[in-house]
Amino acid sequence: MDISVHFRINTPRIIYEIIDEEAIVIDFDTGIYYSLDKVGSEIWSIIEKEASASQIIDALLRRYSGERIVMEKHIAQFIARLKTENLIVLSTRGPDEVRIQTQMENAAKTEQPVFETPILSKYSDMQELLLLDPIHEVDEAGWPAAKPEPINEDEESTLHRG
Repeated sequence: MDISVHFRINTPRIIYEIIDEEAIVIDFDTGIYYSLDKVGSEIWSIIEKEASASQIIDALLRRYSGERIVMEKHIAQFIARLKTENLIVLSTRGPDEVRIQTQMENAAKTEQPVFETPILSKYSDMQELLLLDPIHEVDEAGWPAAKPEPINEDEESTLHRG
């Protein structure tokens, strides 16, 4: 993987929420939803800023203790899985190096937690329901976007009679 490429979340297809260090991600094109554990949600938060793979790795190396080569391998595999699932796509963002801060980086420096392999769990048990839900058809006017009801010819002639 080229660590200089930037990624972004595949919106509007993908919506997400981070709750209590877990990211819940829904793909409205497939009806599949995902759960990302603590480290996975931290990676997701960094991707929100359209970071490069290099920036993601550097941020997690500052945050967690562990063997660099092992961490890089697991982070690269996680990013590849996010790409395979079409949750993230390549960004057109330039090579600027904005400093990415992890969730805990601003807290008082204490002993670094040990890096744990990020986990992406995939669920399809609500797939049919999510595909039926009209919320993914939101337009600029907001939701719900009411569709105009067709007027049959009898009603139309009554309306024009005055």
